[in-house]
Amino acid sequence: MATGVLADEIRHKLGELSPAERKVGRVLLAAYPSAGFETVAAIAERAGVSAPTVLRFVSRFGFRGFPDFQAALRAELEERNASPLSLYEAPDYGRPVDEAADGGSLLDRVGRVFPAEVAKTLAELPPHDLDAAVGLLADAKLRLTLAGGRFTHLFAQYLGLHLMQLREDVRFLPDRDVERTATLASLGRRDVLVLFDYRRYERDKVAMAELVRDRGGKVLLFTDTWLSPVTSRADVVLPCRVTAPSPYDSLVPTLAVIETVIAGVIEALGESGHDHLRRGEDVAQHIGLV
Repeated sequence: MATGVLADEIRHKLGELSPAERKVGRVLLAAYPSAGFETVAAIAERAGVSAPTVLRFVSRFGFRGFPDFQAALRAELEERNASPLSLYEAPDYGRPVDEAADGGSLLDRVGRVFPAEVAKTLAELPPHDLDAAVGLLADAKLRLTLAGGRFTHLFAQYLGLHLMQLREDVRFLPDRDVERTATLASLGRRDVLVLFDYRRYERDKVAMAELVRDRGGKVLLFTDTWLSPVTSRADVVLPCRVTAPSPYDSLVPTLAVIETVIAGVIEALGESGHDHLRRGEDVAQHIGLV
């Protein structure tokens, strides 16, 4: 089992597990990763299953035993908490994907890393979650509010600006406290909160997701393969790889997922999206913006 993708592996394989094993998986995902550091007996009790069921669950994912499973969780936690500084100080950051190959030039290295990570991200993207994301974003009855983090606010804006050209009721979470509070206070059952949350995860995103869920709204999350803490509160999760030839996590695969989602929304909206885009172009020409 590769580190950094355990929660995603559990989510993908829930349908292949026995009913009792699925209970274990849901208990672990509901409080991931902290639940995985409890004892076998404690997890079994919370899931309402036997201790051998918990052990069978971890063996399903290739672990020799429960200590092996917890060791993988600890390694994953170290990766989840990594920062550009800690990665910069790591002796092997930016090494080639194929360690046996010569590192080559910078262009050679990025030419291997970026296409491979985009391909893996798209291959690992759960089709059901992709369809659900498109469905939420294309539903004209729902209002969309987008928010990101230190760097990912740029991707929230990128996605949001496309959606504004295709449909009504799209907005960004404001930066100023009073406006932000007013926007969050207005969220309800017809709202979808679209969040971008990548390591190092931001606490306010969890609070926002809880607020929306408590009021009957939906949460769509873009995150990395270590999965933001928002995951357990999200209705739809789109995980993206972040491997890069530098100490900074790459958002190239995330951009590919965003472009895929936009293409899906355009297909789902059909002629209504075309009409909305045409009206926007007409207004822009009328006021001299194009």
